[in-house]
Amino acid sequence: MKEKSWHKFPVLFSLYIAQSVPMSFFSTVVPVIMRQEHYSLESIGLLQLVKLPWIFKFLWAPFIDNRAGTGKQVRGWIIGSELFYAVIIISIGLFDLQTDFSLIIMLMVIAFIASATQDIATDRFTILILKPEERSVGNSMQSGGSFAGSLLGTGVLLLAYYYFGWQNLLFLLAAFVGFAIVPLFFYKAGPAIAEGQKKRVRIKDIFLFFTGKERKKRLLILLFYYSGIIGILDMLKPYMVDLGYNVKQIGFMSGIVGTSVAALCAFIAGYIIKKTGRKNAFYLFAFINLLAAVYFFYLSKQIPLLWELYAGICLLWGAYGLSTVIIYTTSMDVVRENSEGTDFTVQIVITHLSSLIIVVLSGKAGDMTGYTGLFGIEILLCFFTFFVIYYNYPLVKKKK
Repeated sequence: MKEKSWHKFPVLFSLYIAQSVPMSFFSTVVPVIMRQEHYSLESIGLLQLVKLPWIFKFLWAPFIDNRAGTGKQVRGWIIGSELFYAVIIISIGLFDLQTDFSLIIMLMVIAFIASATQDIATDRFTILILKPEERSVGNSMQSGGSFAGSLLGTGVLLLAYYYFGWQNLLFLLAAFVGFAIVPLFFYKAGPAIAEGQKKRVRIKDIFLFFTGKERKKRLLILLFYYSGIIGILDMLKPYMVDLGYNVKQIGFMSGIVGTSVAALCAFIAGYIIKKTGRKNAFYLFAFINLLAAVYFFYLSKQIPLLWELYAGICLLWGAYGLSTVIIYTTSMDVVRENSEGTDFTVQIVITHLSSLIIVVLSGKAGDMTGYTGLFGIEILLCFFTFFVIYYNYPLVKKKK
């Protein structure tokens, strides 16, 4: 890595962790606080609807691409949406969960819209400032920042809530979000994002991304690459409950240890991709996914020892961290000029939607076949992923 370009990576890490920490807090810690305040499970379940802006953010991604054609404009969108994000977080802290629940939910939706907008602009910024050979390491910063943010937003902030209370914690969270964009002020955008756009991105261009033969093959990768582990990840906590572990143990083992391993593997993944190339990394990480599925299939046939379960959790979360980086890196490789934010967003949204479908089907499969049957299905999906990668080979081969 050239000395003059290393400083862009801490900037990316700070931007991605800034959006991840509040999101993790609102989606995982707030439900815990709500239950302590004796809210119904139905109300807690409805809270997950605040995530919808992150599913539909591709709809306004062309708007961001069209208005972020220069380096200055991209930075402006990132800084503006991030500061607005912080202001909304402060606003939420001014209200009481017990008496102003509906208003807080509305503000949380607005916060997630701001966060999703920042993410689109940041993804565009990332793609444009990174050279192709830097994207693997750059996406390690992206995935590592997201996992580190999840770790801070769940475990650390839940603990902080008991010491600082609702209002003070939200104020600290807003201050963190504002502070995290400071490195961007010291980073001078290079010529890669200094030119204006030549063509406007339209809504229908979103759907034209997959019209080419090679991009249709890319669609298969996005739909199936996580399929062999995402169902296990979703069923991990119920599986541990059935093994007799309590909430505190599960939170530490999966939420802290597992997420930490995912963050570490995300950082390592960038260097693996850089050394082995995209194609080899695709197969290597898919093989690790297979190992994780096979290991949990083995665990399900007995009552695992504590260390065996820890090993499985680390393997599973590590596989997820590695897979995330290769998907993000290759998603950047295939974006079209002038619609970088839109194309990247569309691809990642597809992985979210396919994961959601697999999670729902995994629950049904688990009820019908038990954990052993479910993990066996996940093994089959891992093998199918190898065929998907092979079918996708012409697209992967373009980027070394």
